[in-house]
Amino acid sequence: MPLALLALAIGAFGIGTTEFVIMGLLPEVAGDFGVSIPTAGFLVTGYALGVVLGAPLMTVLGTKVSRKRMLMLLMGLFIVGNLLSALAPAFTVMLIGRVVASLAHGAFFGIGSVVAADLVAPDKKAGAIAMMFTGLTVANVVGVPLGTFVGQAAGWRITFGIVAALGLVGLAGIAKLVPDMPKQQGVRLRHELAAFKNAQVLLAMAMTVLGFGGVFAAITYIAPMMTHVAGFADGSVTWLLVLFGLGMVGGNLVGGKYADRALMPLLYVSLGALAVVLALFTLTAHNKVLAAVTIALIGALGFATVPPLQKRVLDQAHGAPTLASAVNIGAFNLGNALSAWLGGIVIAAGFGYTSPNWVGAALATGALLLAFLSAALERRAGESTGTVVTGAAPVEQRAVVHH
Repeated sequence: MPLALLALAIGAFGIGTTEFVIMGLLPEVAGDFGVSIPTAGFLVTGYALGVVLGAPLMTVLGTKVSRKRMLMLLMGLFIVGNLLSALAPAFTVMLIGRVVASLAHGAFFGIGSVVAADLVAPDKKAGAIAMMFTGLTVANVVGVPLGTFVGQAAGWRITFGIVAALGLVGLAGIAKLVPDMPKQQGVRLRHELAAFKNAQVLLAMAMTVLGFGGVFAAITYIAPMMTHVAGFADGSVTWLLVLFGLGMVGGNLVGGKYADRALMPLLYVSLGALAVVLALFTLTAHNKVLAAVTIALIGALGFATVPPLQKRVLDQAHGAPTLASAVNIGAFNLGNALSAWLGGIVIAAGFGYTSPNWVGAALATGALLLAFLSAALERRAGESTGTVVTGAAPVEQRAVVHH
């Protein structure tokens, strides 16, 4: 594996930590600024929506410079946002810091996915993308629990200061290790936008929103569900999130391994199993051991879909992968924001703390149905053009590697 992938993974680790660590530190931040927990929750929502808007915006701006330089600029933005959060004198300033940091998120993973795929042989692309996303998944096992612990012990400002320092390490790594790939010649915004006319690109993104929404419907409300229903102590939530993170790491690596071989079958299995496990979580949430196992499974099945969905977008948006790839990262966060909102609605309606699991199961089932639809459309297109269709893109297109 090229060392440049390590630099991308370090950047991804910092971004993953800052995105999720806030969930563990909301009470501390709310207490310091004298705001309610729901108000402090805007630090999560604001970040997610910043990713959705920032992904296409930053990527379009990035077509003017080389990908390496753009990745460095994005890490700079990430560092500034986290420093602003760490030093914020008022809640509004912290919210601005969160949004500034989030603007770098989608474009970093979008452009980073294209760079990672370009660094390796065509048959290793999904594995390279998964390697970069390992930084994001490891952040959930190491960065988030550690950041939560430091924030509770030494103050949440220290956590955001450390995350900013991580950004500096990522920036230095990208500057030193990522080769200076030439700026794409003749990339026009119109050319990049044309990818969105492709029904397969839109279907892959819809699968991302629904599939990932399924995961986060359950995980957003994991703390009240585990303390009130399963009977865990408050301090145990950190360890349950570590289990979720370990599941993510395993699922991501398996997804990367098999997405290059059997992309669509992998999606059928992971989305179908995710829907079943989420539905069962309404029952297993009442037993500590079963609840812990289920949380790890949700992480694994959810993240097994990441490399294949990201690769499917790259395959289908051939010729204009950068914007589509970044917007797909925005789609993950749209799923996150959507499912957190829907989960909140069913809890507020009085259906109990396990009710978001049903929402998650419904969303994952929707993603599975879209996967079947996508494959059926692809088969029909292959029959009408006489092209041999495999798991990802028509064979005649797959031989082209875009630099």
